[in-house]
Amino acid sequence: MESQVLVKDETQLPKIDLMPCLPVRGMVVFPYLVMPLMIVDQKQAKLVDDALMGGKVIGLFTQKESTTANAGPDDIYHVGTAATVLKMLRFPDGSVRFLVQGLHRARIKKVVETEPYIMAEMDIYNEPDTTSVKIEALKRNCLDLLKKVVDLAPNVSEEIYITAINQESASKLADYAASNLNLNIADKQDLLETYEVQKRMEKLVTHLNREVGVLELSQKIQAEAANEMGKMQRDYILREQLKAIRKELGEEDDRTAEVGEFQKKIEEGGLPPLAREAAVKELDRLSKMNPSAAEYTVSRTYLDWLVSLPWERSSPEELDIKKATKILDEDHYGLEKVKERILEFLAVRKLKSDLKGPILCFVGPPGVGKTSLGRSIARAMGRKFARISLGGMHDEAEIRGHRRTYVGSLPGRIIQSIRRCDSNNPVFMLDEIDKIGKDFRGDPSSALLEVLDPEQNNTFSDHYLDVPFDLSRVMFITTGNILDTIPSVLLDRMEVIRLPGYTDREKLQIAKKYLIPREIENHGLKPTQLQMSDETVLKLIQNYTRESGLRNLGREIANVCRKIAKRVASNEKTKAAIRPQDIPEFLGPERYILDKLPRQGEIGVVPGLAYTSTGGDILYIEVTQMSGKSSLTLTGHLGDVMKESVQTALSCVRSQAKELGIDPTFFEKTDIHVHVPAGAVPKDGPSAGITVATALVGMLTKRSVRPKLSMTGEITLRGMVLPIGGLKEKCLAALRYGFKEIILPADNERDLVDLPKEIKSHFRFHFVDHIEQVFEIAFAGRKKESKLPSP
Repeated sequence: MESQVLVKDETQLPKIDLMPCLPVRGMVVFPYLVMPLMIVDQKQAKLVDDALMGGKVIGLFTQKESTTANAGPDDIYHVGTAATVLKMLRFPDGSVRFLVQGLHRARIKKVVETEPYIMAEMDIYNEPDTTSVKIEALKRNCLDLLKKVVDLAPNVSEEIYITAINQESASKLADYAASNLNLNIADKQDLLETYEVQKRMEKLVTHLNREVGVLELSQKIQAEAANEMGKMQRDYILREQLKAIRKELGEEDDRTAEVGEFQKKIEEGGLPPLAREAAVKELDRLSKMNPSAAEYTVSRTYLDWLVSLPWERSSPEELDIKKATKILDEDHYGLEKVKERILEFLAVRKLKSDLKGPILCFVGPPGVGKTSLGRSIARAMGRKFARISLGGMHDEAEIRGHRRTYVGSLPGRIIQSIRRCDSNNPVFMLDEIDKIGKDFRGDPSSALLEVLDPEQNNTFSDHYLDVPFDLSRVMFITTGNILDTIPSVLLDRMEVIRLPGYTDREKLQIAKKYLIPREIENHGLKPTQLQMSDETVLKLIQNYTRESGLRNLGREIANVCRKIAKRVASNEKTKAAIRPQDIPEFLGPERYILDKLPRQGEIGVVPGLAYTSTGGDILYIEVTQMSGKSSLTLTGHLGDVMKESVQTALSCVRSQAKELGIDPTFFEKTDIHVHVPAGAVPKDGPSAGITVATALVGMLTKRSVRPKLSMTGEITLRGMVLPIGGLKEKCLAALRYGFKEIILPADNERDLVDLPKEIKSHFRFHFVDHIEQVFEIAFAGRKKESKLPSP
């Protein structure tokens, strides 16, 4: 630096040509300070001995790495302190301890020798005693900060501050303070290499400020910890005193009372051996635990779950078959198969008391009463009712619970529901089992395998309880809209009972018996203020709803009730009896018109019957041809199975082209497009096979199918017609849309037994086993037309 001046202070140092250099480990020696040092290396001991005997000055240079042995010129910082050896002592172990006094800063100019020790030419810096207003201000600031350090640090002596205020110059004060501060070697070396006093003081003040901040924060932390510890000790002492007082009075403390209460519950709870062993072990841990410990609450909650579960508590069952029949008939109209299955279970249960609970699966479209049927079954059997929804569930822990290692862990929803029922034999409904999911958190459907298996669920293990719980006495009922999305291994464990949609007559009876009285009560009306004839209700069913269930019908009845309630509340005159012609006044124009069949007589358009998760429906298969290069286009959001069914139908038609009066080479110069309207709705399944084949033949022979005719059936390459499922739902859809005839596979004739008389009497059924029979029925009496009619 330009302001530094190299001086040779002849009064303090002799004329120096060469100076021995002593590497110093783990410390920095500053000028003007007396410091003790120790060495064990014999070469370094000889250097000290020679310096003491010859009255020579030595250079003290800090090693860059304190672990380096036999440090050379490259292993030391080149700025150090010239010092004189005041005293030296040798010890029997060969080590040498000596006292040195720093004189001035020294910088190695040139290394001359390295053996037996380092000898180098030096530049000696003897700084003048400079003063200024800023240096004086820095000096005072430094002393103030040093005073704070002395006051805050318990291991810093008051003598350091006293010595600091007696220093003659700012340079000596800076070196003295730097030597006694808790700084690392690099920071101390940086201060030693800063020759200008003002800059050295500025750096020192920065280090002092940081040290004061660290000490203040450390003191604050220690004070908070001491306060917390003091509070805990105080609480402990008071608690022990309270315990002694209660003991003298003959009273129990809270923890002792709680432990005694748990002990009583364990003895009276009827726990099985494994659960009892776990409870006793946990209670022993709890009794030895401090109530203020975090683990105490975890242990107490676990014990509470163990002793509060109904291990042996059961609801008294109602085994009166006639009474159960009456209750089921009161709550639900129809559903004879389901009612018969429940009565069979009660009958067997009456004869064999240790019968395991059945696993039933109710499958049907929305709104047919699957969930409400579960409550009715529980009431008929005299059992408690529990229900959980599985729709959208992705976490396996929802079924099995979390392990107790997790904070806030709880048992799964199965065990939670059993505890709420306080009975080990409730009717347990698992709703929407077809909509269960899975992700990285696990597969709930796999966890349900143990729950829904009568051979395994008597030892169901929840992760939280970690002891088996017997679910064999629980009657599990699952519900779903379709079976396709239920895993096959899970479906195999359940007894499937289908709940098809209702006919118009069944809906009429349900509306009169259940829906209308319920909505009149819900809207605060009296039975005399709203009366609906059978014709009025049928008009609601046929012209304002089109569904398999009853939800929309219930909404429309509620809509009428709201309109009547508004008139009653406004003191307006209103008619109690609502006639069919009055319905548009309440609900607006008719939404659906019976016997008005759309798209009749169109070539290449055939109505087919479909089964969806919401019940039966009508699908119109549209086929058209264009000049092209024998390509097949499929549209309408079709699934893979339905696409294959279209390909099969086309191949079947091509193979029989000559017999059907179709040019065998038609496909070589023709593009065919098959479309199923409502393109946003996914469609899949093989039951549209004969419908597609009929549409293709109709389009190629320019003939339309007979009016009011619909069909369903799977087709093979050889033209065989295979059976289909969902017959009742498909027939109900055809009934709603006003069809009169249905073509069905011959193998489905046996399923007519399950159809209501109302449906069987309405339709004319055609049973076929080959596609040729389908064409004969569909095109009977239909003439070839010269062109396609306009839609």
